[in-house]
Amino acid sequence: MVTTRAPEDAYTAQPFVPARGGLPALRKAAAGCRGCPLHRDATQTVFGAGSADARVMLVGEQPGDQEDRQGTPFVGPAGHLLERALAEAGIDPADAYVTNAVKHFKFTQAEPRKRRIHKAPTLREAAACGPWLAAELAVVEPELIVVLGATAGKALLGSSFRVTQVRGTVLEEEIHGRPERLVPTVHPSAVLRADDREAAYRGLVADLKVAARTLG
Repeated sequence: MVTTRAPEDAYTAQPFVPARGGLPALRKAAAGCRGCPLHRDATQTVFGAGSADARVMLVGEQPGDQEDRQGTPFVGPAGHLLERALAEAGIDPADAYVTNAVKHFKFTQAEPRKRRIHKAPTLREAAACGPWLAAELAVVEPELIVVLGATAGKALLGSSFRVTQVRGTVLEEEIHGRPERLVPTVHPSAVLRADDREAAYRGLVADLKVAARTLG
C-alpha cells in the first residue's frame, strides 16, 4: 500500500510558493500554506508588510498574538517599540519592509479562552518557512537586512548564530543565493522583557543607528 504524506509532513513551504509574481501574489499564496504543522492552530498566515521598493528589510521571529489576530506583522507592543526605535535611529519606518522567519503563530494554551503563550519555533519550522523569506528577498532586493533576534539569525545565517556576538556589526553573507549585508540586533520583544528596559532600548537604537549609517 502506498501512503501519501500530508504537505506539512514534508516540512517545506516550497510547493506553495508561486513561480512568478510580486508581493501580492506571494501574500495570496502564503495564505494557503501548509508547509509545516503550525498552520493548524494559527488563525491565519501573517505575511510580510511594506513596499517592494523598501531599502531595508527587518526580519523577526514569528507573529505574536496580536499579529495572528490581525494578519499583519509587528502590530503588537514589540512592533510599536520597534517603530519608535527605527524613527529614533533615523530609519523611516515607511521605508522598511517587515517580515518574520516563520509566518504562523506558535503558541501554547492551557485551556480554551486562556491567554495564548508564545512558543519559539524550531529550526525545522524556520527552515520550512525559508522559501517564503527567499521569495520576499528576491522581490524586495533590500540594500540591508536587519536581523531581529536569535531565531531570525539562525534562519538566515545558520544554527551557530549568536546575536550577542555580532549585534551592531555589519555582516556580508550569501543568503538564499544573493550577497547580502546584514545588521543583527535583539528582537524588540527582548527589550520589553528586560530587567533594565531603558538600557535594552538604548542598545537596540544604537544597533539600528549602525544600520542607518550603512544605508547612508
